[in-house]
Amino acid sequence: NPDRKVIAVDPDVIPLGSEVYVEGYGKAVAGDIGGAIQNDRIDVFIPNQGDAFDFGRKDVEVTVYE
Repeated sequence: NPDRKVIAVDPDVIPLGSEVYVEGYGKAVAGDIGGAIQNDRIDVFIPNQGDAFDFGRKDVEVTVYE
């Protein structure tokens, strides 16, 4: 679904499939993992390169809905 926001997570911290709210990004689903994604680090998927650079690397608040 191209309209669904997805983040990569460490599944030991945020279970895959969890719905989350990421400050500055919005509601998303924890739907991916990655080798560099460990502990409290996440990776947000932004399909447009310019928008991704605008979002940048930063500390954000993440809320996991249970």
